[in-house]
Amino acid sequence: MIQNQTFIGVNLTDAMDAVIVQSGVVPQIITKSPYKPKIIAGIPAYNEEQFISEIVRKTSRFVDEVIVVDDGSTDRTVQVAEAAGATVIRHKVNRGAGAATETCFKEARKRGADVLVTLDGDGQHNPDEINDVAGPALSGEADLVIGSRFIENHNNMPIYRRLGINVITWLCNFGSKERITDTQCCFRAYGKKAIHTLGSNEEGFGFSIDLLIQSRDKDLNIAEVPISCIYHSDCHTENPVTHGLGVAYSVLKFRLKSRWNALTNTPSKKPDAIVSESDVRPMNGSPALADRTAMPN
Repeated sequence: MIQNQTFIGVNLTDAMDAVIVQSGVVPQIITKSPYKPKIIAGIPAYNEEQFISEIVRKTSRFVDEVIVVDDGSTDRTVQVAEAAGATVIRHKVNRGAGAATETCFKEARKRGADVLVTLDGDGQHNPDEINDVAGPALSGEADLVIGSRFIENHNNMPIYRRLGINVITWLCNFGSKERITDTQCCFRAYGKKAIHTLGSNEEGFGFSIDLLIQSRDKDLNIAEVPISCIYHSDCHTENPVTHGLGVAYSVLKFRLKSRWNALTNTPSKKPDAIVSESDVRPMNGSPALADRTAMPN
């Protein structure tokens, strides 16, 4: 209810009543809008000129800023991503998916993100599912949300890939009270607590295991949501056996490291110390760490 107030001899309530009588329009009281969480999407990309434009454009509908981390691409990934409206961060050389994801974390911290959504730049993940993945992080239900390809059965996954992921997931879950159905999926959402406490030195695909184990060690809340996945026959050139063995090795390495840290009370490294500024190439001759070109409104 608006109370009577006088300003320079004029009763404001009477003046407003006169306006209402003459116009028939009830004035609205302007209040401060509620806080809107800042959502940033981080997309690691290496030679993804074929898919990156569509991924950026679709992703931008659901987030406040799209950051593409170009991991030393030799094609037109940078130009295509910029044209689609992304902020592009460039690595000097190809360092791996883990290093590119860590740069996403670093940029999310610098930009004050409340939620960081990560997804692949090769067209495997559907940006239309971002709301589903980010939802539990936005509501505070979870600090880490993993998109799972196994909660709902998606038969388009190659058999060799399914078997490999199942073995790696079993190794990761063995001896743990918490059962994760898909430890390898990179379509994830990280809440603010996770953004500021997680970080990995693992440059290859083992980073997803590292971040999951760290989340367990730090007692972060973890949730999974079902997602779909599209597989392109020409997306991966690495031998699947070599890749699988490498990730399995990472599982054992990080689980032993986790156990050792627990026994010796060894603290984790601070996230901001993990990626150095020398690892990232400034854009357009700028001395800054990264190009700050904002997305168009």
